[in-house]
Amino acid sequence: MRDALAAAKARLRQSLAERRGSQAAGDASAAGAAIARSLLSRREILAAGRIALYAALPDEVPTRPSFDCLRDAGAALALPSPGPDRRLEFRAVEAWEELRPGRWNVLEPSPAARVCALGEADVVLVPGLAFDRSGNRLGRGGGYYDATFPPGEVAPRLVGVAWEFQLVTDVPHGSHDRRVDAIVTERGWVWPAGGAR
Repeated sequence: MRDALAAAKARLRQSLAERRGSQAAGDASAAGAAIARSLLSRREILAAGRIALYAALPDEVPTRPSFDCLRDAGAALALPSPGPDRRLEFRAVEAWEELRPGRWNVLEPSPAARVCALGEADVVLVPGLAFDRSGNRLGRGGGYYDATFPPGEVAPRLVGVAWEFQLVTDVPHGSHDRRVDAIVTERGWVWPAGGAR
C-alpha cells in the first residue's frame, strides 16, 4: 500500500514538473502580485498574530510580492528553516534582505533570528507541487510540513500557494499527510469542504 502511494505521488510530481519550470518570467511576476492582492483582501489573514511564508524556488509562484505587501500592511512575518526531526523552525524576519541561502540553496532566515512558536491565531503559507479541492497537498517528498503540523494536532491556519494548473482532481494522500485549510492561486481562493471562509 505504501509503495503504491509513493508511486502515485511520484507520477503526479513528474506530470507537473515541466509545466512548473516553463512559466514565463512575466507570468510568474503577475501571478505573485495577484496572490499578494488576494492575501491582502482577506481580513482573517491580516488579523493573524503572525504570518509565516517561504522563499519560493524558481519553479514556484514568487512569494516576494506577498512578503513585501504583508510587511507593508504591518504583519509580523516569519520564514522557515529545517530543524531537527524533519520539523521546520520559523524565525522572525523583517526584511527579505535578511535571508541567506541555506540547505538546498533555499533562502532562509539567519540562525540568529528569533524562533517563533506558531499557534491557532497564526497563518502559514505552504508550498506544494499539487493540491486538490479537498485540501490534500503534494509536496516535494521531504515531509517537513507534515512533520511540523501533523494531522489531528492543533495548528495554525494552513494556506496552500500554487499556480491554478497545480489544482488537480485528486492528490494521492495517506493518513500522515496534513491537509490545508485554503488554497490561493493567481485566480483567487479555493475553499476545501469544512475549511474556514
